[in-house]
Amino acid sequence: MIVGIDLGTTNSLIGCFRNGKIEVIPNRLGKLLTPSTVAIDEYDNILVGETAKEFSMLYPFDSASLFKRSMGTAKEFVLKNKKYKAEELSGFVLRSLKEDAEEYLGEEVTEAIISVPAYFNDHQRKATKLAGAFAGLKVLRIINEPTAAAIAYGMGEEKQDETCLVFDLGGGTFDVSIIEYYNSIMEVHAIAGDNYIGGEDFTTVLAMDFLEKFAIPPEDLDYATMKRLVKAAEICKCSFINEKSCKLSANIEGKVFEREYSLSEYEKICEPLLEKLKKPLERSIRDAKINIKDIDRVVLVGGATRLPIIRKYVSKLLGRLINPIVEPDLAVVYGAVIQCGMKMRSEEIKDVVLTDVCPYTLGTEVNSHNGYFEESGHYLPIIERNTVIPVSKTQTVYTAYDNQNRVRVRVLQGESRMAKNNLCLGEVTVAVPMGPKGSEAVDITYTYDVNSLLEVEVNVVSTGMNRKILLLNEWNKTEEEAKERMEELQYLKLNPRKDEVNRMLLLRGERLYEESLSEDREVINTALMAFEAAMLKRDEEMIEYTRKELIKVLDKIEFMN
Repeated sequence: MIVGIDLGTTNSLIGCFRNGKIEVIPNRLGKLLTPSTVAIDEYDNILVGETAKEFSMLYPFDSASLFKRSMGTAKEFVLKNKKYKAEELSGFVLRSLKEDAEEYLGEEVTEAIISVPAYFNDHQRKATKLAGAFAGLKVLRIINEPTAAAIAYGMGEEKQDETCLVFDLGGGTFDVSIIEYYNSIMEVHAIAGDNYIGGEDFTTVLAMDFLEKFAIPPEDLDYATMKRLVKAAEICKCSFINEKSCKLSANIEGKVFEREYSLSEYEKICEPLLEKLKKPLERSIRDAKINIKDIDRVVLVGGATRLPIIRKYVSKLLGRLINPIVEPDLAVVYGAVIQCGMKMRSEEIKDVVLTDVCPYTLGTEVNSHNGYFEESGHYLPIIERNTVIPVSKTQTVYTAYDNQNRVRVRVLQGESRMAKNNLCLGEVTVAVPMGPKGSEAVDITYTYDVNSLLEVEVNVVSTGMNRKILLLNEWNKTEEEAKERMEELQYLKLNPRKDEVNRMLLLRGERLYEESLSEDREVINTALMAFEAAMLKRDEEMIEYTRKELIKVLDKIEFMN
């Protein structure tokens, strides 16, 4: 069975195409959204999702979230005094989703199509494939999130040509894509974005303003208190979806602080963040060589687009009223699942040819004459950003100085005119015959495919000497090496499915006890003790009764106070 996965910064989803329809698969708690949070408990159990979020409120240093932003980097996260890279933590999330799918479908899941932000660079895409390998999944294709969303929104279903702007603001990343549909072809014309802005930032800015209003320095708060404040800010932010004002309340060192925020005040606080959304939007339109009036449809994707201030801002920039069509949280996984249907050649799926683009310019480092003298360290683009892929392009360079005996080709990705400011993906060195400067020609060929695999071929014209490499990822780690790493981590087991609901409820009770005072604490403690006693006796009827009573108590304290 092939599954489609939206591996998100804040939440992840999994689905499949079965019996002619899309099925989004619920997790072990019966919910569609699985928070992209990982924790490791005192028994070396891996906690993923809601349970990990609750655990993180109590034990923040043994949990991690927002690690998607660090995919493809050398950053490491420390949990239980051991280090993990972002793709390893993402692998735990994918493994949990895979288990949920296998339980739901009653069969093994081995293959997946995974979505990524369109503006992910080469390292980040390879890290995503590696995360799939960590989870025991063969990643058949990496699909850009806006492209998946465009499929989900039914572009071209009315059999008419149209140009669509997909505005994708998730929990941690932002993309804008310009996509055209014509003659059963869906072609991406331009991509722009920012991998370091998302809904989480619209939460953090509210929490920081709250502290500023009460003159509380953020550095004075311990990590657990800050996490509780951010959680309260998240609840407050989400209430703006339906309300014009909200109350933000936080318990800081035993004292309760409260403040009322209006929607207009929140919008003012968010102005710097909103401005950061403007540049990628304008750049995508410019790169696509179209005018705003040429856009037939605007699609809002990602949970953050639920916020009225986001919709208002995008409407203002594009000069039109924008109404959502599909559930923004589900659009990307819908598209990934439809892609699975295409892969399986399901009769119910209309065959659409998808063409994507290279999100960043790919090039190499060369010397360049500045009008006075030759200067090293300049960037020579070979494949320009937003070139339709798959693509293969060749650029000829020449020896830079007399008696040069080798040419080093640095493979770079980015937009800066200076090589040092771009991302180095790898390098290839070839020997050349010695001679005067400029006497030897070297052809450099870059080939970039739909799965973002870059092949580099370097050919010395005079001798026929040829070197070719396939760039895998920053650490040149293969899927076999990924499996070896997962074997090293076999002592870590996913928390047993049957314990998940009870474990999460106990953690939630402990967290609310710490957040509460006086009478509320007594009520929580009584309900927790009754539930724990029932579990010790293994009385299923009593466990069910005390569980329901505990949920009532916790819901009343968390949502009704």
